[in-house]
Amino acid sequence: MNQKMTTPDPSAGAAKQGPAASAEATAHDTVEAAIRVQLAKAFGGARGVVEAAVPTIVFTLTWVVTSDLRQSLTISIAAAVVLLVVRLAQRSTPQFVVNSLIGIGIGAFFASRTGEARDVYLPGILYNAGYAVAMLLSIVTRWPVVGFLIGSVTGDPTGWRADPAVVRLCSRLTWLLLAPCVIRVAVQLPVYLIGGNDAVAELGILKIAMGWPLQIAGLAAMVWLLTRGRTPVRPT
Repeated sequence: MNQKMTTPDPSAGAAKQGPAASAEATAHDTVEAAIRVQLAKAFGGARGVVEAAVPTIVFTLTWVVTSDLRQSLTISIAAAVVLLVVRLAQRSTPQFVVNSLIGIGIGAFFASRTGEARDVYLPGILYNAGYAVAMLLSIVTRWPVVGFLIGSVTGDPTGWRADPAVVRLCSRLTWLLLAPCVIRVAVQLPVYLIGGNDAVAELGILKIAMGWPLQIAGLAAMVWLLTRGRTPVRPT
């Protein structure tokens, strides 16, 4: 990647976004470095991975032991609330716990409405399908979603589109972000449709096994791609 990205004047970005955004923009010399940092923030580290998985693990194990939908939902939500309280007590960001709590809450709503335990997993399947479609559309229209990670660093949400090399890079990265979503839907949807409540344990295992492991594999592929180029963030 030897083409340079067109971005706004750094002083204008600093005025608009503030000193913190300006300092972050100057901290990264290349598009690849900027995206790596933003991806690391988005994934939340090992603790975020565990917090995202706990409600699903608790629900699945409780259902296998009791076959009681209400009890399984109650215990899984309680586990997420405990994690949230710990985060708040430690005064650390509760973002990833809140995400898991929202996820299990939506799943609980679906399941309580239908009385089918398998419906706890339906929102996740629909989310992955919707996310995959949205990312595919962003690639087709040449507005790949990963490009906005660059915009969050430079202070200009759309300036990255002026450089065809950056658009191509972001499109490839978005394909890698899209792939885990497609795989999850392709595997989990048939199990959901065919297995019924007899497949609750299988759906729980699949959700965990195809959650962060697949995401981390996709992230590893993205990092590998990012190590192969050095596209300037600002003109030199």
